[in-house]
Amino acid sequence: MNDPNGMVYDNGEWHLFYQYNPYASIHGNMHWGHAVSKDLVHWEELPIALYPDALGTIFSGSAVIDKDNTAGFGKGTMIAIFTSAGARQTQSIAYSTDGGRTFTKYEGNPVIVSDVRDFRDPKVIWNPEIGKWNLVLAAGNEVRFYSSPDLKHWTFESSFGPEYGSHGGVWECPDIFTVPVKGTDRTKWVLLVNNGGGPAGGSATQYFVGEFDGKTFRCDSPAETVKWMDWGKDHYATVSFSNAPDGRNVVLAWMNNWDYANRVPTIQFRSSDSIPRDIYLYEKDGEHYLSVNPSPEMDAARGKAQPVDAGTVSADGKLFTDILTACGGVAEIEIEFSAADGAAFGIELFNSRDESVKFCYDLAAATFSCDRTGSGAVDFHEAFPIVSAAPLEKADTYSLRLFVDKCSVEAFDENGRFAMSNLVFPHESYTGIRLVAGKGDVNVISMNVYPINSK
Repeated sequence: MNDPNGMVYDNGEWHLFYQYNPYASIHGNMHWGHAVSKDLVHWEELPIALYPDALGTIFSGSAVIDKDNTAGFGKGTMIAIFTSAGARQTQSIAYSTDGGRTFTKYEGNPVIVSDVRDFRDPKVIWNPEIGKWNLVLAAGNEVRFYSSPDLKHWTFESSFGPEYGSHGGVWECPDIFTVPVKGTDRTKWVLLVNNGGGPAGGSATQYFVGEFDGKTFRCDSPAETVKWMDWGKDHYATVSFSNAPDGRNVVLAWMNNWDYANRVPTIQFRSSDSIPRDIYLYEKDGEHYLSVNPSPEMDAARGKAQPVDAGTVSADGKLFTDILTACGGVAEIEIEFSAADGAAFGIELFNSRDESVKFCYDLAAATFSCDRTGSGAVDFHEAFPIVSAAPLEKADTYSLRLFVDKCSVEAFDENGRFAMSNLVFPHESYTGIRLVAGKGDVNVISMNVYPINSK
């Protein structure tokens, strides 16, 4: 699997469609796979939702609930909008009247065509300000905006992008939505774009904050400004759930990187998605930035806490062996600490084979980093054994939530100031934790390890 697709909430269910090859564990023969969840944690896999046809294979796209029957397929119909990838890339729609279990393709497909080679990944939203649907899709090194009264007939409105942000590769999988600004009653429009040239190399998600009137997106930041949603190596194709309850902005990402996506050392499957994340905006020095947070549903997935009495940590370090064993190698680690300016604090996960992934707060350099160079299998591609780093804001205390799975580690600042997603491939699960301080002692205020109830 790769890109999350068609993510939509309907009648108490979170629907996750995704790019899927049913015949091999490498990219190709793209269909839409399908899974549903009541809580964003426990997922039920359903039959394939969309198969290739005469127009091509099924590339990425989105899904909406047509509450007012604008398309004429019935009130409350689920409508998927996707790229048909044949001799050219065109946009098609399909509809479901049984809660996404089966889809019928619209006989008038395709609904949008172009002579641009890379022309894909439509994301559709209902825009109440104009009383129409808006669609944004990727077209080479830009995104294009369209509007429609009925999801069938689309009018081109504008384009955005060639002079803005990072262009380390073609733009893909755009998304646009409004996000509340913390501590205010304001909202801003956020445009997500996925492309190469990320902060850790290869695939990543950048974003732009500004205003959108249904026709034109205007970015608040100077054209050369680049903002990354996640600072790890394995966070791509990020898109949001449409129709999410309570106005939430919930996103998922594909946890992989096109540098090595077809070569990661797994058997019988390849790739997975990130944990769900709720996003907000915060303001700093006149700019707006995304605050990325594990969705509240992840709190409910916690098992009984294992408190760890770490106290003061020095350069000699503290070792907690077998602490992850009871969790089956799948756990959330929550840690809060204080340290003097210029100090450093390291958190290392390790196993009996001396394989480890190391996280470091370097307060002098104002960075948080993840070193996976010795994390396990790393020699399958030269781009894999790296150290990824995120900028770190000065604080009185620092707190981290770290989600550890069989082959991934997802790190979040408790205040939502950074997120970092990385794959790791240890030959056996990490069983212990090592805490080490440098350049001065560190006071660990609290530390808990929670097993994740994934079944």
